[in-house]
Amino acid sequence: MRRRNLIALTATMPLLSVTQQAAGQPATGAWTAATEYPAGAMPAEGLVRLAEAAKPLEITPAFDAPGGVRSAAMPRAVAEGRFAIGDAFAGALGGLDPVFLLSSLPFLATSAEEAKRLLAAARPAYLAALEKLGVTLLHCTPWPPTGIWSRRPIATPADLRGLKVRTYDATGTETLRALGAAAELLSFQAVATRLADGSLDAVLSSGDGGAGRRLWEHLPHFTEIGYAMPVSLAFGDPAKLRALEDGQRAALERAATRTEAGLWTLLETRDAANQTRMRENGVTIARPGAPLLAALKEAGGKAVRDWEAKAGTSGAEILAAYRAGG
Repeated sequence: MRRRNLIALTATMPLLSVTQQAAGQPATGAWTAATEYPAGAMPAEGLVRLAEAAKPLEITPAFDAPGGVRSAAMPRAVAEGRFAIGDAFAGALGGLDPVFLLSSLPFLATSAEEAKRLLAAARPAYLAALEKLGVTLLHCTPWPPTGIWSRRPIATPADLRGLKVRTYDATGTETLRALGAAAELLSFQAVATRLADGSLDAVLSSGDGGAGRRLWEHLPHFTEIGYAMPVSLAFGDPAKLRALEDGQRAALERAATRTEAGLWTLLETRDAANQTRMRENGVTIARPGAPLLAALKEAGGKAVRDWEAKAGTSGAEILAAYRAGG
C-alpha cells in the first residue's frame, strides 16, 4: 500500500529531462534529510538509519534545525525543494491540520502497544494530510513517554500553578493552562535559550528529548506523568522522488519500512536507557501522586473532546478504529 501511494503521487509530477532520468538523479538539490532535533534523539536516529538503509542513494542527515527550519516549517521547506527529506514533530503541524495533533492527545495512547495501534489507525490520514502540504510520507518515528522536566519537584496540582512550562502542541498548552500553569507552545530549538535566561521553569518532553538537549543542566527533576507517546513524521519531496529510477525509489521505500520497524524495536529499551543517563546526570525521577494525575487526566479529557470537535467525522472515525482495536 505504501509503495502504490508513493508511486501514484510521484507519477503526477512533471517529467524530468532524459539525462536526469537516465542518471537517476534528483531534479534539484542534494539529498539532505533535516530535523530540528539533535543527533541521538529518536527522529535524528531515524534519519541516520534511513540514510544507511537507502544506500547506494546518498542521503546526508542534518540535525539542529539546519537553516533555522523547525518542525512547523519543515513541510514547506521540503515541498519547495530546500531538503529532499524532512522530519517534523507531528504536534507542531497541528495548525495545518488537526490530525497531526492526534498522537500527542493527552492520555489517549500511553504505552507502545497503544501508540502502535493509534498510528495504524491514523496512517492513512497522515499520508493524505501531508500530500495536501506537497510532501510524501516515508516513515513515522515513535517517541518515549512524555513527562515534565522542572527546576523543582512537581508533586501536586498546586505545583503546576504559575509554572512557566514549555509545551509542544496546542492540546498540551490547553491542558496545562487549565490547571493554572503559564504554558507556552515553543519549538524544541527555542528551549535552551529560554532556560538559560530563566524565563522557563519546566519543559513538557520525553526523557529522550531532554537527554538530547541536556535539560538536566537547568531542570534536575523529571515527573513521569505518562502524558502521551507522540510521533514524528519523515517525508520526502515528491519532485526528488520522481527523479529516482524505479529501482531506487523502491529501495528507498524498503529502507523507510525497515527504519520504522527498527525504531519501534529501539523504543523497547530507549526509555530505560534514557533514565539511566538522566540519573547519572543527577536527575531525580518521580511518579506523580494520585491527585496530580487525576487533575491532569481531567484537564486532558477536555482537550481531547475539543480536538474531536475540530477534527470532525474523520477524527471520530480514527478514534473509533483505534478504540475498537483495544
